[in-house]
Amino acid sequence: MPEVTIALDSHDEELAVFGSRDQYLRQVRDALGVKVVARHGEVKVEGETDRVEQARLVFEELRAQFRRNRPMTSGDVVELIESVIHASDPSHPEQFEIREGHRTVRPRTDGQARYIKSLKDHELVFCIGPAGTGKTYLAVANAVAALRKGKIKKIVLVRPAVEAGEHLGFLPGDLEAKINPYLRPLLDALHDLMDYDQIRRYMGNDLIEIAPLAYMRGRTLNDAVIILDEGQNATVSQMKMFLTRMGTNARIVVTGDVTQVDLPPETISGLADAVERLRSVEGIGIVTLGKSDIVRHPLVQAIVNAYEVTDSAGGNAVSGRKPSSASPASG
Repeated sequence: MPEVTIALDSHDEELAVFGSRDQYLRQVRDALGVKVVARHGEVKVEGETDRVEQARLVFEELRAQFRRNRPMTSGDVVELIESVIHASDPSHPEQFEIREGHRTVRPRTDGQARYIKSLKDHELVFCIGPAGTGKTYLAVANAVAALRKGKIKKIVLVRPAVEAGEHLGFLPGDLEAKINPYLRPLLDALHDLMDYDQIRRYMGNDLIEIAPLAYMRGRTLNDAVIILDEGQNATVSQMKMFLTRMGTNARIVVTGDVTQVDLPPETISGLADAVERLRSVEGIGIVTLGKSDIVRHPLVQAIVNAYEVTDSAGGNAVSGRKPSSASPASG
């Protein structure tokens, strides 16, 4: 019967791989149907060839997380096992997912799968959709994974500060404190993917930067992922300025909802305009997410539906002042 032996370097590493009272060993054994024996600083796994290999990958990843000083939980081990099974099972169709350390961010809808694929395939991606579809979260997760793997050197998070007219001086604190309210959704996504101390360290080392859209003028960003959230609130000239910040080995993601524009009346949304102008340009991905892609609380979809009914009935619809170019392109 096929078997593999994994040698561990220390007692602490054993604890990290075995889990409290050998909990992780039992999880691997039960999930993969293999025999697991741990003794004298090593783990021996016996079973079917493919299952033994999957168990080996799980234990090696547990070692790697220990060496990165990243604690694991039994829930993390479940996700890790599922990820290894999924990746090695040829019966599964191709899936587009984002891997960040021991975390795997998988699409929960077909639209999200198209979005993740577009993030991997294109250097410039526009994602349009209502609240709750994962536009921002998936963009940030993809950027964090690229940074951790060394594919880029920096993440730049950008948002138009429309409510303050791009004039932030009346708010207290330094620049970061002034723009924090506008970048909160981006920071929330970061906090879900990284520890608070890691975020502060990365920001302190300029690996992660947050900035209002107005502060992007005149810059060229190389080796970076630049994410513009709430892109519908950029004007046409601001969007042109932002898109031309792309330097060598840079990727840009623009997210937004063209039915929720906060610009002054008769001002054309830069996101809607850019999608219309650039829809036929090779190398640009345009993904539209819909109500079926909402993955927040079920009430979010009901709320979106209710407002759409009001808007279509001639109510006080924000979308009523959109230019014809606001129709999202298909993904």
